[in-house]
Amino acid sequence: MASRRSAREWNRNSHYVSGSLAYDYDYLERERQRRAEREQREYAERRARETAPRPEPRKRVVAPPKHRERIHVSPLVLLGFAAIAGMVVMLLMSYAQLTAISNDVVRMQRELTTLQDEHVALVGRYERTFDLAAVKEAAESAGMAKPSASQIYYVDLSAPDNVVLYRRAEANVLSRVVTSMGQNVAYAMEYFK
Repeated sequence: MASRRSAREWNRNSHYVSGSLAYDYDYLERERQRRAEREQREYAERRARETAPRPEPRKRVVAPPKHRERIHVSPLVLLGFAAIAGMVVMLLMSYAQLTAISNDVVRMQRELTTLQDEHVALVGRYERTFDLAAVKEAAESAGMAKPSASQIYYVDLSAPDNVVLYRRAEANVLSRVVTSMGQNVAYAMEYFK
């Protein structure tokens, strides 16, 4: 597709051409002259910098040492640091207790596993020793026998249930308060034992 060309175009050497493709014969001469002027200017600036007098270094003035003011520490800050230190110590103690409790739990779980294995073994031994024929033979040899009809008694519970409720005489408010206080003191004593 053909694109529309503007009045300003670029030639092969990437130099700007304002629409005319005629050769510019003075271009190279102008470029040499600009380059020579630029080099002369840079050389003059470099010479000026090299020949310029250097400033003398400043002498360092040492001030006499000042006495530092005494720093006052607030008691509230000290109290805060003490509280933080106490909390850190408590945290470390609780971690130590947690570790000890964890070790106890692991030890008890091992012991529980051992006891469960032992329980299974003992139940097996018990079931092997429990023989109904041996029990019947031992009971007969001891003189035990099934009960006869004369030894059996029946209780008739067909009658409705009866309840007799006896009421106590109601105590006055003062005696109830004294009784409840006495019970509360007894509960507290029992709790703290």
